Order: sequence, then C-alpha cells, then structure tokens
Amino acid sequence: MKRVLLLLIMGGLFLPSCARSGSRWVQVGYASYYSDEFQGRKTACGEIYDRNRYTAAHRSLPCGTTVKVVNLENGKSVVVRINDRGPFVRGRIIDLSRAAAEKIDMIRKGVVKVRIEVVK
Repeated sequence: MKRVLLLLIMGGLFLPSCARSGSRWVQVGYASYYSDEFQGRKTACGEIYDRNRYTAAHRSLPCGTTVKVVNLENGKSVVVRINDRGPFVRGRIIDLSRAAAEKIDMIRKGVVKVRIEVVK
C-alpha cells in the first residue's frame, strides 16, 4: 500500500504543464519572440512572417489555431493565431511575433513565463 501511494505521489510531480479544463486547453511555460531577421520569410504553415501581426509558433497546435497568451509576470494578454512551428529551444512553449511580444510587454526581458489557452 505504501508503495502504491508513493508511486501516485511521485507520478503527480511529473504531470505535464498542459491540461484540459472542461473544454479549455491550457499550457504554462516560457515564451520568446521572433528575431527581426525572420521578417518576410515563409512560415511552416505557408504564410509570410510579418512581425506586425499577432501570430505565433507552437510545436503541436494546428496551424490557424487561435490562442490567448497571458504574461504571468504582469497579467497582460494578447490573442494570436498559430502560423508556424517552434520554438525549438528547451523549456519554451511558444514564439510570439514582435507585435504580440510588445503587446504583453516582454521585449526587454526576451523570455517570460506565460499561460496559453486555446480560444474557440
């Protein structure tokens, strides 16, 4: 019995940082933003990256998915559309366009902890 209890407790420590709450999909982790060098290049979803639009890259959400991104350090939020794949840096869950990063006031820090939630 003690072994089963220990396994349950240990298993709870390694839960993924995303969850479904009712019909909501939520993920918590770190966000970064695109370098200006990507301006005008084609994204993995076939669009041309425009740093002035509210777009983002995510590893697994389908292209065209709309998500709300909340900067957990200041509470500011932005709604973006997924149009690329990434980020491919360990520990990061989303890469924002420059406009989206400015909207949630993360330009100075470069990387901030965020919560993302799929918007219907």
